[in-house]
Amino acid sequence: MKERFLKKSLEIIKNKDSSIDEEKLEEIAYGLEGLYLTFTKMLVILAVGFVLGIVKDILLLMIFYNIIRTTAFGMHAKKSIHCLIISSLFFIGGALLCKYVVIAPYVKISVAVVSLLLLIKYAPADTHKRPLINAKRRKIYKFLSVISGTVYLILIILFRDLSITNYICVGLLEAILMIHPLVYRMFQLPYSNYKNYVAT
Repeated sequence: MKERFLKKSLEIIKNKDSSIDEEKLEEIAYGLEGLYLTFTKMLVILAVGFVLGIVKDILLLMIFYNIIRTTAFGMHAKKSIHCLIISSLFFIGGALLCKYVVIAPYVKISVAVVSLLLLIKYAPADTHKRPLINAKRRKIYKFLSVISGTVYLILIILFRDLSITNYICVGLLEAILMIHPLVYRMFQLPYSNYKNYVAT
């Protein structure tokens, strides 16, 4: 199914613009594959969320997770099935945790403080397929990630007794796990991939 989607999409693109070279087509294929996997994964997770009555909780958690993920980046599983399993644990399990478990304010503040320190140390984390070679961009992404983490910490402190801070805290924690070198090592993935290239 995925191969058919990619093949058909690339054929349409080539027919519309024959000047696109093979390298550019590979980049487009990579992006399309990511979109396809994200869409199908979302359908499965939201379908389970619908059955469990936690669709809103999943979406809320995804928002807070992806705000950090957008600039801190992080690991991608080698296989799509692994990605689905991890994402399901994160978003379905995380949403259930946020909705039904009372998380003490001091725990949320502690998690946010540690997460902020880890963002300062490890963000952004790249992958071997998409190394962050440009040093200036890495600094910008780190700055934006730390700003987001700081805002999360402030929100958790200000609204410590509201359930919304559960989603902020868990979303932040999950995003941090994705950039930590120990998690990369667990999945046998290379870390700091930009070091294999000459910075520009």
